[in-house]
Amino acid sequence: MVMVIGLYAQNVFTFEQAAQQGKSYEYLDKLYKSAVHSDVKLAIFKTAAEQQSLQEAYVNFIKALGSYLRENKFKWDKQTRCFNRIYFAKNGKVDYFLYNFPSGEIAEEKEKEFVRLLTLFIKDQQFGLTASEPFAQCSPIKYND
Repeated sequence: MVMVIGLYAQNVFTFEQAAQQGKSYEYLDKLYKSAVHSDVKLAIFKTAAEQQSLQEAYVNFIKALGSYLRENKFKWDKQTRCFNRIYFAKNGKVDYFLYNFPSGEIAEEKEKEFVRLLTLFIKDQQFGLTASEPFAQCSPIKYND
């Protein structure tokens, strides 16, 4: 079952919402291989050069999200911590974007607007790399204006 916001299918969930939808990170991690892994045999991007390209693409993806939010008049008002795990199709399209703000980190209305804009952003935004298999990447993020 997929939640819908307006006319757009939503693939943006908190970790808790994803679990309630049957798309927990444990479930998704079985379908999507880690972009990087301490055991290089388990990673999609194995070499140092591939991992450097991944890091650059990921930073550019997050920067593009920040630019998109600014262009759409979204303001954080303060540095805002978040953790995300993004699941990508082989072609670099975002299949799922799971996130978690620490309790009390962000107002409910601001989070709703973040989700609305993020959902629109990932509808058209491609990751800067493709891979031979679907893959996932996670990180803590500190958003700010």
